Amino acid sequence: MKKLWIWSLVALLLVFHQDNWFWTDERLVFGFMPVGLLYHAGISVAAACLWFAAIYLIWPEGIEPTETREQQSPQGKAEA
Repeated sequence: MKKLWIWSLVALLLVFHQDNWFWTDERLVFGFMPVGLLYHAGISVAAACLWFAAIYLIWPEGIEPTETREQQSPQGKAEA
């Protein structure tokens, strides 16, 4: 059920990313930032939070970490 919620929120972010309503709006937020730029900054923060939640909630278990150079022998083969 968590996967369904995460993917639904991803689809919702994709829909909200396609904003046509702020293209011609010339209002400034905080006196210097165009409202469209602030909107896209908010979408970016929301996307980062969503991907963090996706990794935390639905990341598959049992994925082995890759070998590092310290774990390999000088010949380049992994030690047993």
